[in-house]
Amino acid sequence: MNYEKGKIDICERTFAHAVAIIESCRTIEKDHATERMLSRQLFRSGTSIGANVEEAQAGQSRPDFISKVSIARKEARETRYWLMLCKTTGIGAAGDVDRLLAEVNELIAIITAIIKNAKGIS
Repeated sequence: MNYEKGKIDICERTFAHAVAIIESCRTIEKDHATERMLSRQLFRSGTSIGANVEEAQAGQSRPDFISKVSIARKEARETRYWLMLCKTTGIGAAGDVDRLLAEVNELIAIITAIIKNAKGIS
């Protein structure tokens, strides 16, 4: 797969983001109990984005597609929350957290555009 930004579709991009989240969580898990708890929350929401985007591809109707993609956006926003907590409290490698934050912000924008397009909103 080609993971260069702008060269992959949303399913591949959210999958790549989930892989990056997993790798980041592996390093956080080695720390204390608080970090492990936060890592697990980040793991759940960060990997759920792509799962919901993938599920939306098989939506049974336009409203079903919009619903599933909207859930992906909610998960992306939750992921941003956990990443901001990591950044603010110094959990995880700063460069990794900043990179993941930048990507999740882009994913939120892309998913929002997909929802608007599916709803026929300009």
